[in-house]
Amino acid sequence: MSHIKAMSKLKQLKTLLHAQGLWAKKSLGQNFLVDEMALDQIIQAAELSQNDQVVEVGPGTGFLTERLIREAGHVTSIELDSDMVQLLKKQFSLTKNLTMVEGDILKMRIKDYGLRTNAYKVVANIPYYITSPLIRHFLETEARPSLMVLLVQKEVAEKICALDGKSLITVQTAMFGKAEYIATVPANSFYPVPKVDSTILRIRVYDDPLIPEAQRKDFLRMVKFGFSQKRKKLSNSLGAGLHQKPAEVRILLEKAGLDPNVRAEALEIDDWRRLFKILNP
Repeated sequence: MSHIKAMSKLKQLKTLLHAQGLWAKKSLGQNFLVDEMALDQIIQAAELSQNDQVVEVGPGTGFLTERLIREAGHVTSIELDSDMVQLLKKQFSLTKNLTMVEGDILKMRIKDYGLRTNAYKVVANIPYYITSPLIRHFLETEARPSLMVLLVQKEVAEKICALDGKSLITVQTAMFGKAEYIATVPANSFYPVPKVDSTILRIRVYDDPLIPEAQRKDFLRMVKFGFSQKRKKLSNSLGAGLHQKPAEVRILLEKAGLDPNVRAEALEIDDWRRLFKILNP
C-alpha cells in the first residue's frame, strides 16, 4: 500500500513540476519526498497541536507543508529556491496560517521572525549538505526550538545518535538536547532518488543547554582535541592537543572517574562535563 501511495505522490510531483516548467536542482540538494508513510511518520514524530508554531526549511513543492498547516497553529516555510517560492505562494494563496519566506536559513536570525526560545518546532526535509550547519544554527541561536524533526542522511543520524560510535557531532548535539532515531526512509522514497538512505531524526531540545555559553568554546575545543586521533587513547589525543604528557592526562581522567585507557568515542556527554571541570577548576 505504501509503495502504491508513493507512486501516486511521485506522479503528482512530476505532473506539478512539468506544468510549471520546474525541476529538482542538484546544486540546492533537492530530493523531494514522495512517500506518504514517511510523511505520516514525520508528522507523528513532531507531536503537533494547534498551539504549535512550526518552522519548515526547504519546503520544495509543499507536500510536507500541506500536512504541517493542517496540524499546527502556524507554519513559517523558508525556501532558498525562488522558483519554488513562487510555486508555493500560488498553491497556498488562500492559506492563512502559512508565512512563506524566501532566503537562506543559515543567514537568518530566528528571533527576527518573532520566534522565542522553546516556543516553536522545526520540522523539515533538509538538503544533506546543510545538515550539520543547520542543526548548529538552530541549537546555538538565541531563540532555540523546543523540538526538531529532520529528515537527514542516515549516516549522519547514526553519528548524532551514537549508533555507530560517538563523534564530535554527537557531543555537539547532546549539549543541547536528546537525539532520537525515529525511522529509516529508503532512497526510493525520494525524487530524484539519492544515493543513500535517510532517517527521521528527532531532537528534544533542553530548556537550558548542558554547557553554559561562556564555557562552550573551551568545552568544544577540549572535545575536538579528544576526537582528533580517534584510534588512539584519549590520554594521547587529548595530551597532544593540550600539550600535556599522556601520563598527566591519565591522572586527570582518573580524577574524573574515567578509565585512564578510554577512547573518546566511549565517553557520554556527562563524562565530558566531568572531565572539563577537572581541566577547568
